[in-house]
Formats: sequence, C-alpha cells, structure tokens
Amino acid sequence: MASGVNDGSGKSLTHWLRENGFDDDAVARMSRRCRNLHSLDAGEASGVWDYLLTGVKMERRKLRHVVAKCPKVLTLSVDGKLVPTVQCLATLQARPGEVAQAIAKFPQILFHSVEEKLCPLLAFFQTLGVSEKQLAKLLMVNPRLISYSIEAKFSQTVDFLVGLGIDKEGMIGKILTKEPYIMGYSVDKRLRPTAEFLKSAVGLQGQDLKRVIMSFPDILSRDVDKILRPNLAFLQSCGFSRNQVTALVAGYPPVLIKSIKHCLEPRMKFLVEEMGRDMGEVVDYPQFFRHGLKRSLEYRHKVLKQMNSSCSLSEMLDCNQKKFAMKFGLVAAV
Repeated sequence: MASGVNDGSGKSLTHWLRENGFDDDAVARMSRRCRNLHSLDAGEASGVWDYLLTGVKMERRKLRHVVAKCPKVLTLSVDGKLVPTVQCLATLQARPGEVAQAIAKFPQILFHSVEEKLCPLLAFFQTLGVSEKQLAKLLMVNPRLISYSIEAKFSQTVDFLVGLGIDKEGMIGKILTKEPYIMGYSVDKRLRPTAEFLKSAVGLQGQDLKRVIMSFPDILSRDVDKILRPNLAFLQSCGFSRNQVTALVAGYPPVLIKSIKHCLEPRMKFLVEEMGRDMGEVVDYPQFFRHGLKRSLEYRHKVLKQMNSSCSLSEMLDCNQKKFAMKFGLVAAV
C-alpha cells in the first residue's frame, strides 16, 4: 500500500487488504479465523486501521501482524469500543508507545471490558502491595492479565505462593512485578509440580526455597521434565553431591535453566581443564555461571596466569573490569 490514509472507499475488503500488504494466503487464513470478515465494509476496516496507525501510533509492520493474527479487530467500532478502551489504558500512566506495544502483544485486550475490569483488578493487586503505577507496568508487559479471572486465576496463584511461606503483603507483589507472566501458568499443571521438584529433587526447603522464588520467580514457570530435570542431571553428572547442588541453586537459581550445551558444559570444562580448579570452588561462588566465557573467564584467567597470581573465584570475578584492573594493578592495560 502507498503511504498515507486509505479510506477504502468503493473497494472490496479483499482489495483493501491486498493494498495493505496481505497476500491471498494471508487473506484466506484471516477469513478462517474470522468467519464474518468478508461481510465487513472496507471503509469500516480502514477506519480501524487508520485509528490504530495514527491514533495509537502503532507501527505499520506490527499492525499488519495484529490484523493477521486477530482479524476480528477490524470489526470493532472505533468510537464505541477502540477509543474508550485505548483511553482507559492510557489512564494507567503508560509511557508513550506502551499501549501500542500491549495491543501488539495481546490484540484480544481490545475485546475486553477494560473499564469494568481495571477497578477490581487494581483493588486486588493493591492488597498485595502493588501500586497503580506497578499495575500499569504489569499490564503493559503482560496485557493478557486483563483477561484472567480474579477468583479463578489470581487468587489461586496467590494462595499457592502463600502456601510456600511467602508473605501476601509485599513479597508476593514483588514477585509479580518481577515476573508478570507467572499469573498465566496453571497452579496444578506447572507451578506446584515445579515447586515440588525444587523441594524433593533439588533439596530446597524453608528460607532457601523462599529466597530462590523471591530472587528468581521465573524458575517456577519452567517445565520440570524439559528444562529443570536435565540441568539437575548434568550437575549431578559433574560430580556435585545433593548438598552441593542445593547450594548451587540457592546461590544462583538460573543454573537450573541455563543451556547445558552453551553455558554450563563449556564453563565447567574451562574451570577444570584450563583453570585447573576444583569444581567445589563453584559451590562457594555459584555466580560463576553468569560470567561470560570469553570476555570474562578466559580473559581474567589469562591475566592472572601471566602474573602468576592466584585468588578465589569470587575475588577474580565478583567485580567489573575496571575494579579487576585496579585490584591486580592493570589499570594501564584496560
């Protein structure tokens, strides 16, 4: 389509869609997704398109993706539905462009009664210590939240976290703002099995379990059999005892979700074969796995080897490049 407004006057919807970058295959898929699409007037569709493009300031590429994914959007009334919904979302103190991003992530947000859902949603989250500004951020990051039921979804997740010993007022709010997607997972199918795995297989209990969930809530949403169990098996194959594995995960929870091939394996190999260190040192400094192999581990090991200097992993790595250079007298070399 040429740049500028295309009002669709006197054109069939199919013709209008083609002018806006949708080929015949895309139009066919859209027709299957929205049965009454072809009964829509091209002028009405153009009105929706232009409002999202110029009023909401959505990028043309993203708008095309939204319409292809959810063609029913074109059937909405601009004045009766789109404008009130967008204005309601804008009252959440969203930053410029965030409303457009939220619609791009979850176009179905335009079909929900946002005005009716926001007040009870805000009241619910405020009991968890989540402010209106934080709720706005949550909705912009995960707009699908607007579609969930407070009773059937949110309350179940909160009760589950409380059952793990996490304080309802404040701590749960921090978890949700850190990991907005956790509310979308089933308690029975994902969150609870993962928590049980962390307790029974990894050995996390009490305060250690709470600290892991508080610092890295994303771990609860990971699939046990596809991600967590293979990582645990790798750590065990390296020779770490159960207590050492527990300490590793408690000290650096992402160790259970990092890629074995691209992260864990090459770092363990470098630690033992190149650095000549005992793997037990990693237990004392689990953050070892977060450092880049080439930019951090290889470089700093090379420097220390040339200086014939020895130190612990934490002394070697727990500082930025500038402090490392100052610590070992290499300021001029950096």
